[in-house]
Amino acid sequence: MNNYPIFIIDDDDDDLQMVKEALAQLNIENEVVIFNDGFKFLDFIRTSENKAFFILCDVNMVKVNGLELKKRIFDDEVLRLKCVPFIFMSTGRASSEVMKAYSYGVQGYFVKPTSFGKLKEMLQHIIWYWRDSQRPNV
Repeated sequence: MNNYPIFIIDDDDDDLQMVKEALAQLNIENEVVIFNDGFKFLDFIRTSENKAFFILCDVNMVKVNGLELKKRIFDDEVLRLKCVPFIFMSTGRASSEVMKAYSYGVQGYFVKPTSFGKLKEMLQHIIWYWRDSQRPNV
């Protein structure tokens, strides 16, 4: 598995803590970098040389929602490949939202699990998939 950081973008502290705890229990050694605001992530990724193992982003955020954030990334030729893989995890499951996410080049859209155990299982599957997958930014 590559040792690039996992970037998590979510403005809900409880969700952030659960994801961090799930990754810790899965013994993931990658650094976990948290952004509680999509604009902060944009500022960071525009100036950073860091590559991501994967980016996990909430859709429903206050300052800039995840779909708008992903559209800004998709519209920027440099950021588009730099921000792969970009995965949404949201409570929303509206087909129009999912379609919009994929039209902006997202690599996955997952509904937030209702239990900690299911969250760990989902994250494990995401990690296994991206550990073995070839991608353009590595």
